[in-house]
Amino acid sequence: MYQEEYERWLAADLLDADLKPELNSIAGDEDAIKERFAVSLKFGTAGLRGTLGAGTNRMNIWVVRQATQGLANWVKTQGGNQTVAISYDSRLKSDVFSKEAAGVLAANGINVRIYDALMPVPALSFATRFYKCNAGIMVTASHNPAKYNGYKAYGPDGCQMTDDAAAIVYEEIQKTDVLTGAKYISFAEGVEKGLIRFVGDDCKKEFYEAIEACQVRPGLAKDAGLKLVYSPLNGTGLVPVTKVLNDIGITDITIVPEQEYPNGYFTTCSYPNPEIYEALEYGLKLAEQTGADLMLATDPDADRVGIAMRCPDGSYELVSGNEMGVLLLDYICAGRIEKGTMPKDPVAVMSIVSTPLADKVAEHYGVELRHVLTGFKWIGDQILHLEEKGEENRFIFGFEESYGYLAGSYVRDKDAVVASMLICEMAAYYRSKGSSIKERLEEIYSQYGRYLNKVDSFEFPGLSGMDKMSSIMEGLRQNPPADFGGSKVRTVTDYNDSAATGLPKANVLIYQLEGNATVVVRPSGTEPKIKTYFTTTGKDLSDAQQKKDRLAEAVKPILS
Repeated sequence: MYQEEYERWLAADLLDADLKPELNSIAGDEDAIKERFAVSLKFGTAGLRGTLGAGTNRMNIWVVRQATQGLANWVKTQGGNQTVAISYDSRLKSDVFSKEAAGVLAANGINVRIYDALMPVPALSFATRFYKCNAGIMVTASHNPAKYNGYKAYGPDGCQMTDDAAAIVYEEIQKTDVLTGAKYISFAEGVEKGLIRFVGDDCKKEFYEAIEACQVRPGLAKDAGLKLVYSPLNGTGLVPVTKVLNDIGITDITIVPEQEYPNGYFTTCSYPNPEIYEALEYGLKLAEQTGADLMLATDPDADRVGIAMRCPDGSYELVSGNEMGVLLLDYICAGRIEKGTMPKDPVAVMSIVSTPLADKVAEHYGVELRHVLTGFKWIGDQILHLEEKGEENRFIFGFEESYGYLAGSYVRDKDAVVASMLICEMAAYYRSKGSSIKERLEEIYSQYGRYLNKVDSFEFPGLSGMDKMSSIMEGLRQNPPADFGGSKVRTVTDYNDSAATGLPKANVLIYQLEGNATVVVRPSGTEPKIKTYFTTTGKDLSDAQQKKDRLAEAVKPILS
């Protein structure tokens, strides 16, 4: 079957000059053919994501057209104004794929609003809401290595597509022949017919205004003399992040030159992920040279941000996603109470794998902290529930440990632009008081206890990887561990049992251990890996780290 599909692709006019040489190069190599054609990329709530290349199990113009036809079939049943918003990042072929998607939508009589230049995830979410679209498409593979690209699909609320909608789109995709099934007109013809239009300046202006309205202490940053190093990691963040920071008065910004402009090859870091040290190395060197107060890096689609903070001794320390989530929650709560802008019955939201330290902070400030499944769409879903009651102003902050943050309800996905602004404002505030982010973090630990949160990942590449991951999760359910490294399991929460959790089903296991420790086991939704999340507490960092190391050693043989 896959051999026949390979032959069909080989005989077709594939338009993209890269695809035919690749197909010729794998002639006679059954494993290579099978890997590209035995399965198709699966469309889920996170859309599509895969390696660039030829075949049904790769990201290419044909797979993008097929997916967009499936999306178009769904949009046509939705009524409304029959419009889809599109944005794209700096990845290889992102601009091509976005125009191909626009051509398919236009051929189906659907209106398109597409950005005239690369823009980040939050800008796509905003445009989807601004134009009251039926759906949105963001062409990106987020922080994956350069050989990947992807296609995120959004619903009319600007949130990533719901399970039900994604299932219908996937069904429609399966009915669509990958090479011949999608309707298509050229981008130029779509523009000529008035079906494809660019996102207007009014939408862009309102996007920036909505972000800047989330300042906690407006006007404070311009007099604080904050010195910043920033890296967009060759992605979409450069224009929006620097514009917003300049607007609020932060102008002493040194951009990492090697990572300033869009470059889908990501030559300075093979994995453009602000969670990892390697992605921040260039910025850290520059921060040391310039004596910056803060070093910031946004990922290629600018929905996540990582930082390094300057310590009192002049060294720089990376801040984890959990630590930054807690710092921002603390800063927003304290600042809004001080300014009298805290809403009645405030709500914050975090993912179930994020730090329980946030619960302590929320409780201190009298904020309801809701726990949702991993994936920012579930945070967006909580905002939607509030919006339906006319109470969206109760939402003050949402975060997940993987460096995603949102303040304000103007978009429904994580936003590194607003997060960058608030992080810088927070740094400027502590600086103006003769303190720093580092010192505030230490105060939080003294007040609530020394928490340590760490994530380890186990990779399972290849076609057999998903099966191996499934069997590991099944094994944990059939033979639940009684302890991890001598720490007894007190309770196990299986998120496959929605009756017990009150949340939708999810393939997540959370083990509460004696001694206030937690182990979470969760397969990634976007990559072939199982993630383990550890929370430990100790009298100091070293104590908490030793406890984490012991737990991690116990988990290794189970997941290897």
